[in-house]
Amino acid sequence: MSPTAAGHPRILIVEDDEVIREATRMALERYGFPVATAADGLEGLEMFHAVRPDLVLLDVMLPLLDGVGLCRRIREESQLPILMMSARTDPVDVVSGLEAGADDYVVKPFESAVLVARIRTVLRRVRVVPAEPAPAAVAAPAAFPAPAPGLPAPAFPAPGLPEPAPGLPAPEPGDVPAPPAPAPRTPVRSFDGLEVDTDSMEVRVHGTLVPLTPTELRLLLEFTAAPGIVLERAVLLERVWDYEWGADTRVVDVHVQRLRAKIGGGRIETVRGFGYKLRRAE
Repeated sequence: MSPTAAGHPRILIVEDDEVIREATRMALERYGFPVATAADGLEGLEMFHAVRPDLVLLDVMLPLLDGVGLCRRIREESQLPILMMSARTDPVDVVSGLEAGADDYVVKPFESAVLVARIRTVLRRVRVVPAEPAPAAVAAPAAFPAPAPGLPAPAFPAPGLPEPAPGLPAPEPGDVPAPPAPAPRTPVRSFDGLEVDTDSMEVRVHGTLVPLTPTELRLLLEFTAAPGIVLERAVLLERVWDYEWGADTRVVDVHVQRLRAKIGGGRIETVRGFGYKLRRAE
């Protein structure tokens, strides 16, 4: 690994083509990423355990253990981002990689700047933040200045009380009700047995914790933020994957299938010709 890349996310490249593997490694190291490499699927699994990377860049066609099989093995142990690489754009290859647990895919050959942009996009999805920010703290009132020596202290109304009208006595502290306390923020979104805690980023189905990848979690947050509202595939691509219009919507379809399998198939409905929506609790 590059010693100059300390503090950056660690990337494991599993690619059997030596030219592509080394060119990709050098390109990523120029962008500051520490990189480890492996030339086949079994070596990639060993390096995954030894290096514990923050992201795996994984070729589909690998000797000994192919990319789809390696992706499944990694998913049994970790929810870290996985980016598949393939020189083939066959829908079967793309869908197989995504169904195995990959977060996204890139088609070879690719420009290094494009690859780095895709890597950074996937890594940003790992840093999921609560949808509703915590209420801001109320600043304490400023203290009144002390009177000058020899002068009487000025008369100020009690904190929180209005200035009395001329000729009327000042109100007593008990005469004016205290302002209502802000309503507590509810971090848990509940939908007929499905619970999403936007603070801890934990998902439970009928009380059982369900592990989701960062991409699946962001997708679910979009659905639970707008229950009953149809979300178009292009909108989900932009919000979850940071992609513009015209990107491959198969990524959305496969991730929705994976999410359904984990939270219950009937919770997310398909609206043909448009997209998907979260079914409201009956």
